[in-house]
Amino acid sequence: MKKLFLFSLTTLLLLSSCVSKKEYAALEAKQKETQDLLNTATVKLNSCLADKAAATARATTLEEQVADLRKSNDNLTVLSSKGASNVEKTLESIKEKELKITRLQDALTKKDSITLAIVTSFKREVGINDPDIEINVEKGVVFISIADKLLFQSGSYNVTTRAKEVLAKVAKVVNSKPDFECMVEGHTDNVPYNKPPLLDNWDLSVKRSTSIIRVLQDLGVNPKQLIAAGRGEYVPLVDNDTAEHRATNRRTRIVVLPKIDQFYDMVEKEMKNLSAGGN
Repeated sequence: MKKLFLFSLTTLLLLSSCVSKKEYAALEAKQKETQDLLNTATVKLNSCLADKAAATARATTLEEQVADLRKSNDNLTVLSSKGASNVEKTLESIKEKELKITRLQDALTKKDSITLAIVTSFKREVGINDPDIEINVEKGVVFISIADKLLFQSGSYNVTTRAKEVLAKVAKVVNSKPDFECMVEGHTDNVPYNKPPLLDNWDLSVKRSTSIIRVLQDLGVNPKQLIAAGRGEYVPLVDNDTAEHRATNRRTRIVVLPKIDQFYDMVEKEMKNLSAGGN
């Protein structure tokens, strides 16, 4: 267009000397029209160039976005794969914990069932109507508390004939449960005791325990199931402030409990496994 303008201008100059004023005016008007067209074309060209630059910038931005999306998609694919793997591992962990909980519940249920059976056996064999014999369960352990007046003469550790009748019933139940242990626990009141060869209430409580254990052993109880223990005057049921209360505290308690290596060990193992799984 610039060449066209120059050509028109040159032609106009050349002809200005040899054309009439009318023709000159026409040529001048034509030149102005051509100039206007040129200006308009220049404006449109600049606008097109600007649009092209903007379009190119948008295209570049879109290409970068597409590249980012492709990269993100690849990352999402990797994350999805890892997520699926993590979900699967989590489900497996939950199943393992549920299995451990079930096994633990089964162990506790089994122990509780056996404990209930022992209580029933003792109550049937020993009798529940005797006020001097008390049978109860505390934390899954069977306790039989026998008043000393059924077992010993006052201040003595020699077992009475009546006591042997009661202990024979205890031995029958213990013998039916070879997987359980039987701890005989002697208790005294707080009245000082000192009759040689015994020195004090500690000695008396332990000696009474071993006397009962020997009777149970003579009645056929496996000595491996028996444990001797004395608590002296230090675990009273009531205050030693009256003769009646002191008589209540003088007692022998027989504790029947599962062997640690067979029942509680199993429960502890499951608890540790469950705890380890949680960590």
